[in-house]
Amino acid sequence: MLNLNRVMILGNATRPPENRFTPNGKEVANFAVATNRRWKDQTGNFQEQTEFHEVVAWGPLASISKQIIQKGSKVYVEGRLQTRTWETPDGNKRQKTEIIAENIIGLSPRSAGSAEYAENTPVQEEEAESSATKKESSSKEKKNDKKEESEEEEAIDLDDIPF
Repeated sequence: MLNLNRVMILGNATRPPENRFTPNGKEVANFAVATNRRWKDQTGNFQEQTEFHEVVAWGPLASISKQIIQKGSKVYVEGRLQTRTWETPDGNKRQKTEIIAENIIGLSPRSAGSAEYAENTPVQEEEAESSATKKESSSKEKKNDKKEESEEEEAIDLDDIPF
């Protein structure tokens, strides 16, 4: 029997990632993404519902998410669902379902003064490790290319994206 645990969301970050390190030295980032659902009810009025999703990114993906995600920025997150259960000091049991990110794409344009990142490109766990070492050598090339391309580029309108 086949099983599948896959989540794909596209929404707005509700806060910037909170990065920390585990006692073993592995970096972890936590942030939330809000998604909206809009529909027309039986009376013909539009209704809207907002869902908030907690996201956890580990390792190099956590480091890069800190650079590309800001509060309010449009972000695509792909990963798997995981539920944690714990007991509070007063004896109450708590449960939380989170998305463990395996792929993050920043969809918002960069603002002035923000960290330099590759806009609209996926950041996967495997690619994140090698991208940190390539960043220094490619940043000089990108600056030269951007000067030439900036005159020719058109702005991407997020409303034109079909999903």
